[in-house]
Amino acid sequence: MNNNQIIKDNLDYTLFSWGKQGGLNPINASHAKGSYVYDRDGKKYLDFTSQLMNVNIGHGDQRITEAVARQMKEVSYVYPGMATDVRGKLGKKIAEITPGNLTKTFFTLGGAEAIENAIKLARMYTGRHKIITHYRAYHGATYGAITAGGDPRRFPVDSQAMPNVVHVENPYAYRCPWNSSSMQECGERALAHLERVIQFENPDNVAAILFEGESGSSGCLKYPPMYLKRVRELCDTYGIMMIDDEVMSGFGRTGKMFGIDHHGVTPDFMCLAKGLTSGYLPLGGLVVTDEIAEYFNEVPMTIGLTYSAHPTLCAAALENIRIIEEEDLVNRAAEMGQYIETEVEKLKMKHPSIGDFRNTGLLGCMELVKNRNTKEPTTPWNAKPSEMEPTLRMASKIRELGMFTFVRWNWIFIAPPLNVTKEEVDEGLKIISQAIAIADEYCN
Repeated sequence: MNNNQIIKDNLDYTLFSWGKQGGLNPINASHAKGSYVYDRDGKKYLDFTSQLMNVNIGHGDQRITEAVARQMKEVSYVYPGMATDVRGKLGKKIAEITPGNLTKTFFTLGGAEAIENAIKLARMYTGRHKIITHYRAYHGATYGAITAGGDPRRFPVDSQAMPNVVHVENPYAYRCPWNSSSMQECGERALAHLERVIQFENPDNVAAILFEGESGSSGCLKYPPMYLKRVRELCDTYGIMMIDDEVMSGFGRTGKMFGIDHHGVTPDFMCLAKGLTSGYLPLGGLVVTDEIAEYFNEVPMTIGLTYSAHPTLCAAALENIRIIEEEDLVNRAAEMGQYIETEVEKLKMKHPSIGDFRNTGLLGCMELVKNRNTKEPTTPWNAKPSEMEPTLRMASKIRELGMFTFVRWNWIFIAPPLNVTKEEVDEGLKIISQAIAIADEYCN
């Protein structure tokens, strides 16, 4: 089939995410290998955000294909009430690599389902109903998950939002809501704000606090070092469950196996997806502590999915984790993240539009501004179409130069596969440098 017909069939018979359907011009992907995706004209694109920050082991690793094929020769699917060898092995492996006493996993098909079921179980377990989350966060696109996030993509469905979600401000040090003079001070004020909200909302009504293990698509906002420890303490003080969303920050992305590992904290619930299979097949998981698991030994756990613990998907995940461990990709991510940070510091000398760069391992974001003193963003948060000119120009330039990366408002994300090479990083930063030269034009 020729290229034009493939594009036509995609546009005529399928719907694309997050936008109007007219005027789309998607990359016509043919194949992918390592850090590159190739279109059907032979052009290659450096994948600098691991697609949606999920292809952690890189593209085209046939060891996943072989593991899936082996499993399908045995059993492709049984209903979730049956036991399989691969289900038990994956559950055991997740218990080994997650922190503290997180021991049992309920498998889902993705991150949003993991979030939905974490909220359900937290409410069942505590008998409470309110969920506290950050405004600057994204937890998925199903009704409950999109309500829990503060991302403006929830606005069109706000009229049917899940009830009893309460949002609080993030400790966003670069633009601190309390005009703090340091990251530490911003964190202290954010924690005081969080505790006030808990008290205003009646602690006996708060089932859970749901935060990301490490901020992702909301701008990679770094937590002050003490922040999550103190959130854990607040949860313990008030009998509130701590739900850790590791959907994007898990499986080595941040230079630790999980984002929360940077903070020495064990949550009550941990939500997984994305890097669990590196995107090769759709799988998510909700991991709970032994205490929560024991509670449901006597109380019915009324959640379920047709494809929970799907054997074929579990096989992909088990092999993916083996590859991450065998190739030491967690430490590779930490090392390459340090290299990127050093190189971006050099770019700051060249480009006045780089206001801030926030990065942990290989989960990073450049924030572009018109003026470093005023911090006026190159493109405002949740910009109207008429305000998007700089962003659209930069995104177009990046694609033209042979790169795929996540460009949003005044943010450009850097989150390549964990096995990215220095040469590929240099190539990517060279392309980004040419793109943000456009942002420099808007500086004043």
